[in-house]
Amino acid sequence: MIRAAVLPAVGAPLEIRGIELPEPGPGQVRVRIAAAGVCHSDLSLSDGTLRVPVPAVLGHEGAGTVIAAGDGVTHVSPGDRVVLNWAPSCGTCHACVVGEVWLCAQALSGAARVHARTADGTELHPGLNVAAFAEETVVPATCVLPLPAGIPLTDAALLGCAVLTGYGAVHHSARVAEGESVVVFGVGGVGLATLQSARIAGASTVIAVDVSPEKEELALAAGATAYVVASDTTVKEIRSLTGGRGADVAVECVGRAATIRTAWDSTRRGGRTTVVGIGGKDQQVTFNALELFHQGRTLSGCVYGNGDPVQDLPVLAGHIAAGRFDLASMVTARIGFDGIPAAFEDMRAGRGGRALIVF
Repeated sequence: MIRAAVLPAVGAPLEIRGIELPEPGPGQVRVRIAAAGVCHSDLSLSDGTLRVPVPAVLGHEGAGTVIAAGDGVTHVSPGDRVVLNWAPSCGTCHACVVGEVWLCAQALSGAARVHARTADGTELHPGLNVAAFAEETVVPATCVLPLPAGIPLTDAALLGCAVLTGYGAVHHSARVAEGESVVVFGVGGVGLATLQSARIAGASTVIAVDVSPEKEELALAAGATAYVVASDTTVKEIRSLTGGRGADVAVECVGRAATIRTAWDSTRRGGRTTVVGIGGKDQQVTFNALELFHQGRTLSGCVYGNGDPVQDLPVLAGHIAAGRFDLASMVTARIGFDGIPAAFEDMRAGRGGRALIVF
């Protein structure tokens, strides 16, 4: 019996429950979790913005140590340090065949499987495949990536979502070039990773925008060259910081219609806006036909950084080893199970960076 944070029903508070995990079967791996990040997607699962079968063990951003491997697993062994990959690609669907593994049709199919049971026999599902809000988890082998040496295991949890997403938003989706200007909306975990990635890409101007004045120091430490507190004058302030033209690239990490629209308006003619934030179906963004023609801008979605974690993780490890990317600076709270509700409230209120559950 191990402890886990269970979502009993959509909209219900998380419950810390004892659960029973099966032994890993063929092609599965059992991992002792060292740490798990509390991501806004977990909040979206909790409140029903994202739909998954419930009851479920939440948590999708984590790292730990392999303690058992089933038959057929060859790329990891007991004792190996690993990062959890919540959206593994199948390799055979159309998206995978054409090289868009981040859009794999089977990526979240594992969320419907029975992951564990409570003491009374209630079946539990893994919220986003990996069920990282638990002391241990059993996952398909495709959901574990070997962790390169030299990265602290607890901080490595951030690589499982926030860092891969922020890095990919800059390098794969927006394709930021050296010397370009970048504005990042939302200074949470993903936003901080995006700021660091924009700096690594060689952006000349990196502007961070957030509703909270308290996040300025955090943003500047991550690589922002300017900080703007969101208001009715945000677009004007960004234009004044970019020679009156607007930014070359905007990355929206909030998932709200108003913020997406502001991000679009903040870019120059021909600029690119990448939307990373996950919004609800009721968040409608509108444009008129004339401005689409006249502005010549590009608006694109971004799923899991539009990258391949298998390829991106070693690259990120190189940046971390060289001191170009700082994982620890993204963590603004290290908590236990009992700190998850407060971490959710902080996200709702726009406070802090990334909260990390440390086991």
